[in-house]
Amino acid sequence: MKRALLFSATGLALALGAAALQARAGDATPGPALLLALAAALWMAALSVRQWAALDAPRWAATFSALLLGAWALYFWQMGVTAWQVPRVLLPAPLAIAQTLADNAATLGRDFVQTVLKSVLTGWALGGASGFAVGVAIDRAPFLQRGLLPLASLTSTVPLVAVAPIMVMWFGFDWPSKAAVVVLMTFFPMLVATLAGLQAAGRLERELMHSYAAGYARTLLDLRLPCAVPFIVGALKVNAALALIGAIVAEFFGSPTVGLGFRISTEAARMNSALVWGAIAVAAATGSVAYALLVALERRLAFWHPSVRSR
Repeated sequence: MKRALLFSATGLALALGAAALQARAGDATPGPALLLALAAALWMAALSVRQWAALDAPRWAATFSALLLGAWALYFWQMGVTAWQVPRVLLPAPLAIAQTLADNAATLGRDFVQTVLKSVLTGWALGGASGFAVGVAIDRAPFLQRGLLPLASLTSTVPLVAVAPIMVMWFGFDWPSKAAVVVLMTFFPMLVATLAGLQAAGRLERELMHSYAAGYARTLLDLRLPCAVPFIVGALKVNAALALIGAIVAEFFGSPTVGLGFRISTEAARMNSALVWGAIAVAAATGSVAYALLVALERRLAFWHPSVRSR
């Protein structure tokens, strides 16, 4: 821990020194002193993150190392864009993006409600629930596998850019058409995960339930569904990312004047890259929070599974 703190403090001092040299240089080309300071700061940053990640400490140390890595990435992004005067249209600085987020908080808030709280959550819930229900039905009646599974796999192979305009024609320009796209994207992963999870119960355990005269419903609730929980939660995590991507891309093909996809498409056409990156930051933060919540849910529901106990 002492070595990690020492490397972190040294890296912070070098980073502040490099920032001071950059402020003094202004618009001039980066000199040898600034380049040397940045190289030393980069070296200390790598050592500090490595030391924090290697600590045999509680979970907070791993979280802190991840946050530290993100902070260092933002710092070198800011310094690189500022020192080499990268045009804002090509890559805005993190501070410019943060300022744009603050200035357009109300607009991005409405976009968040439209895309995430309406399209993504609705489509994610309906796609996951329908995939789970069809998976249980196929497991209960295996003859359905010959007809339903090929059709389900077909839904996952349809290109998003082809199905999104069709959904807009069917359900209109508002969020239901985007939710329909999300349903198509999240249905098949949940179906496959449910089938794999239901088959994860051991043969001996199933025979024991049969010896107790347990029917399909009792075996499903007491044995097979608990064994399928890690698979189902894993599908939920995958679908969370797919749902966000699907809703944003679907908004490129027609939406009301609100939504993260609409904002990205419109502001990119206006060359307002700072607001484009701001919308991307909102989407990325939403995906990260959703993934963290699902990981916490997995630890709560599948604490007994070896893949969870080993974390």
